[in-house]
Amino acid sequence: MSSRTARFILAGLLSCSFLDSVVAANYNLVKEYSGPTFFDGWTFFDHFDNLTNGDTRFVSASVAASAKLAFVDPATNHAIIKVDNTSTVPFNEKRNTVRITTNDGYGVGSVWVADMLHIPYGCSVWPAWWSQAPTWPAGGEIDTLEGVNLVTKNQMGLHTLPGCTTAGATQVASSVTGSTDCSHLANSNQGCIVTDGRPESYGAGFANAGGGVWVTEYATTGISIWFFPRANVPSSLSGSANASTIDTSSLGTPTANWPSTNCDMNTFFSPQNLIFDITLCGDFAGPPNIFNQTCTGVCYNDYVLGNGSNYATAYFEVASVKVFGTGGGVVVPGNGSSSSGATNPTGATNSTGGSTSGLNGMVDNVAGKGWWSVLAMALMALLLGL
Repeated sequence: MSSRTARFILAGLLSCSFLDSVVAANYNLVKEYSGPTFFDGWTFFDHFDNLTNGDTRFVSASVAASAKLAFVDPATNHAIIKVDNTSTVPFNEKRNTVRITTNDGYGVGSVWVADMLHIPYGCSVWPAWWSQAPTWPAGGEIDTLEGVNLVTKNQMGLHTLPGCTTAGATQVASSVTGSTDCSHLANSNQGCIVTDGRPESYGAGFANAGGGVWVTEYATTGISIWFFPRANVPSSLSGSANASTIDTSSLGTPTANWPSTNCDMNTFFSPQNLIFDITLCGDFAGPPNIFNQTCTGVCYNDYVLGNGSNYATAYFEVASVKVFGTGGGVVVPGNGSSSSGATNPTGATNSTGGSTSGLNGMVDNVAGKGWWSVLAMALMALLLGL
C-alpha cells in the first residue's frame, strides 16, 4: 500500500469519526428555569393582546403575582401560569392573562426541554409554548405546543420569511404533516405544520396522562421536536435525573422534523426567545368556522364575559425548562427590560444581535465537540496537505 493511499484511508477514518461526533450531538446545560426562581430571567408583556387580537389583557409581573396568575406553587415548586378565573368581566372589557418571554435568546446548536404537568385548554382558550427571534418574521418562529378550544392533539410548526419549505422529514408515523410552506405570507400564515396524532399531546388527554416532556432541537441540520407522555419519558429526561447533558440521538425518531434541505437554518432562523402565553379567542381560536368545530356559542360573548368559571383548566403547570447548547455562544444575553405599551415585542431589537453562524459559530461548534474532533480535523488538514 502506498503512503498516499494510506494517508487517504486514515483521512477517511478520521472523517467518519468526526461525522459521528456531529450526528450524535451532545449538548451541555446552559440555563435552567425551575423552582422558586423560575420567573427570573423572563419579561412579562404588559399590554392588551394587540399581537393576535385576543380578548385578553396581558398583565405585568407585579399584577400577575398579586392576582396569582403567575407564581411558584410552594407545595410542588412548579410554576403556574394562568388565565384569571375569578373576576367578572363586563361587556367590551378583556380578561387578564399572562405572556412571558425569556430575556436571553438561544442560537443554532441549542435544545430546550420543557417538563409540564398541565397545559391550558377549554373553549376560547389559545395557549402556546413557542419561540421567535426579536425581528419576526426575520429570524423565524418555532411552535412546540399550540392548540385552541377543545382540540385533542398538539399542533407544531415553523413560521419564516418566504423561501423556507419542508420535505423529506423523518418523524414518527402517527404524526400528520399539513402545510409544507413555512412562509408567513403563505396560507394565511399557517406555517409548515405537523400535528401529533396522540391525544396525550394536548388538553384533557395531556392532563390525564400526568403531563409530559417536550424537547425542541434547533440545529444546523434542521429543527426537531420530540414529545414524551409521562409514562414514556426517558430516564435521562426525568425530573430526578438532573442531567447536565443531553444527546438527542438517543431520543429516537422525532415527533416532528423540518430538515434544513429546503430551509437553511442560518438564513431563516436566528437566536430564539422562549415564550409561554395564553390568549382567548383571537385570530385562531375565535373565528366561528374554527370555534364551532369543538365549542358551541360565540367565543367572546359566551365565554370571556361574565364570571371566570370557564377557565378552571386554563393554566400551565411547569416543572422546569432547561436549555442545552453545544457551546457558550448559543446564549444571546438579553437586557432584561420590561415590555409595556403598544409596542409589539416581536419588533424589538436584540440587545446584542448576531447569531452563531460564521466564524463564531464554527468556534462554538468546535468547542462543543471535544478534543477528539479537534484532533481529527487537525490531522485531516495535515494529511490532505501532504
